[in-house]
Amino acid sequence: MNKTRVRFDTRALLLFIALAIVITACAPSARLSGTELPKDSAPEFTLTDGMTGATVSLSSLRGNAIALAFLYTRCPDVCPLTAAQFRAAQQRLGADAARVRFVAVSVDPDGDTPAAVQAFSRAHDLKDNWHYLIGARAQLQTVWSAYGVGAFDQGMTVAHNDAIYLIDRRGRERELVHSDVSLTDLVADLREVLRDSD
Repeated sequence: MNKTRVRFDTRALLLFIALAIVITACAPSARLSGTELPKDSAPEFTLTDGMTGATVSLSSLRGNAIALAFLYTRCPDVCPLTAAQFRAAQQRLGADAARVRFVAVSVDPDGDTPAAVQAFSRAHDLKDNWHYLIGARAQLQTVWSAYGVGAFDQGMTVAHNDAIYLIDRRGRERELVHSDVSLTDLVADLREVLRDSD
């Protein structure tokens, strides 16, 4: 009698384990905190890195998760907050930070000179895995349009939306968040995008 009970308990345990494996394998990936996007290829572009002068295309960063924002160096409010979030996320990501690229596309082609970009980046301690991309107005407008970013020069300031796109390692748009995203959510979402595109 004891042998039968042990055999039954073992079968029940094996059935439970198999069921747990199937449920885990079929479970949807973790939800992202912002607006999830349909995994379409992120619009390609090629601009100049204001930090190094090198030409950088979005596709050249493939193989890394990308946090893509639209900033300008004279910005008095949202842009410094986004830069601070990016720096804090780099620190919080730990070893995962090596697989994430933080990218800013300028919304101020007149004011975002290489010198201004370098000073802004130094002020926010952004250097590793960081690209601040600049270009001529016509080049930048094409990128703004592709990502639904409006940028309107208002003298010393530029009105623009604060979109931050998370792009996975295969170059697919995964999520749209904004500058008010919490650091905890940004880091968790970047880790999820890395996991889900491995």
